[in-house]
Amino acid sequence: MQRGRIEEKRGEKKSHTCIKRFAVVPVLPVERKGLKSPMKIRPGGGYLGSLFCPWGAAGGLCWRKKIGGNASERSAGEEAAGDSLPSDQRRERQAGPSRRGGGRVAAAAAAAAAAAPMAMATSSWVPKVLRFLEGFRIQKQPQTVTLIPGDGIGPEISAAVVEIFEAAKVPVQFEERIVTAIQGPGGKWMIPQDAKESMDKNKIGLKGPLKTPIAAGHPSMNLLLRKTFDLYANIRPCVSIEGYKTPYTDVDIVTIRENTEGEYSGIEHIIVDGVVQSIKLITEDASKRIADFAFEYARNNQRSKVTAVHKANIMRMSDGLFLRKCREAAENCKDIKFNEMYLDTVCLNMVQDPSQFDVLVMPNLYGDILSDLCAGLIGGLGVTPSGNIGANGVAIFESVHGTAPDIAGKDLANPTALLLSAVMMLRHMEMQDFAMKIETACFETIKDQKVLTKDLGGKAKCSEFTAEICRRVRAME
Repeated sequence: MQRGRIEEKRGEKKSHTCIKRFAVVPVLPVERKGLKSPMKIRPGGGYLGSLFCPWGAAGGLCWRKKIGGNASERSAGEEAAGDSLPSDQRRERQAGPSRRGGGRVAAAAAAAAAAAPMAMATSSWVPKVLRFLEGFRIQKQPQTVTLIPGDGIGPEISAAVVEIFEAAKVPVQFEERIVTAIQGPGGKWMIPQDAKESMDKNKIGLKGPLKTPIAAGHPSMNLLLRKTFDLYANIRPCVSIEGYKTPYTDVDIVTIRENTEGEYSGIEHIIVDGVVQSIKLITEDASKRIADFAFEYARNNQRSKVTAVHKANIMRMSDGLFLRKCREAAENCKDIKFNEMYLDTVCLNMVQDPSQFDVLVMPNLYGDILSDLCAGLIGGLGVTPSGNIGANGVAIFESVHGTAPDIAGKDLANPTALLLSAVMMLRHMEMQDFAMKIETACFETIKDQKVLTKDLGGKAKCSEFTAEICRRVRAME
């Protein structure tokens, strides 16, 4: 039986099924963008049924058909297991994985279940095979991630994340690469070839802070990485952390920033002595791409509203084009509320009442400024994760704070931002179980307030804070 695919036999399409605990589970022939195979083992491994079903039972997308029961009815054991979960986890299970578009997949699963043949489930050998396989766990093969430690405190916080991953037994291998600006043929600035080859091969990267000296003669290293891998969307969730007191307690905002053009296109020149011109580049393709991404993100993450941030009243052509693409995207997503607001008005309203915002999408420069403002609402860049999504399946997750050279090498750095970015990375890689375990351990450590770094209000060293998170991770096993 071919896994998770539709075979063409004698001109007829047949949908395979997989068996799990005496239930027939339809396998959806879904091709995932950026994956070599449509199959995906459930995060953390799983039994035979979870291997054959791309999202496994944990995702809530494989609707089972009981022997002699209704097509859409769940087994009693599954119902009980779901009811024993906390309410927020039940909602997450019912909604399905955030990156899937669960409604369409679930509907397809239900249709496939209704048409699935039942002969296999009634075969006498099935219970014997299942009992035999019950004792075996399908181990998830380690995935390789490119690790760019960065400068200043970067190597310290990167080492902390690696240590926590080892404590959680995350099936990830890190391939470390150093990134500095080098000049290639014709004077073009580029990243080292071994770093580019590593990212091209692994597709996923985790990056610490990189320094770019002012007037150093070469472009920002972060900007160079974005252009090299076409990292067009920057996602920065800003959520209040329990136990870390700030003037705001109900922040839950996601900023989505166009990452490749705008004022950061790097097009500058001297017109005459004393006059410099910098060009703001806005294109239809990039604006449409980020607008569509923002609405897709909102829909897949159960977000209800998208706000387009602009200054089209002043920059009528450039921001006007960006706003027009956002309006068009909104027309195709009627289930998501849409509004548009001037950048200065957003800043004013944000500090007055951040709870009125949900997902914000904006051009490059506005996103750079506004995302830092939102980070300030929850305690600063030291506790704010960030991810960059690019074309061809490439993604780099990073800490967005500085290199802090004044405390580098002194065991005083706070690894929270890079750790939470690594949690974002795990969710992107569909390792939900490991992501939840590490995130919970981190937030519980902060909430407990006993072992915190200086910037979080404590006196602990980076190594002590890391060790406490590792202890909590191991206690969950």
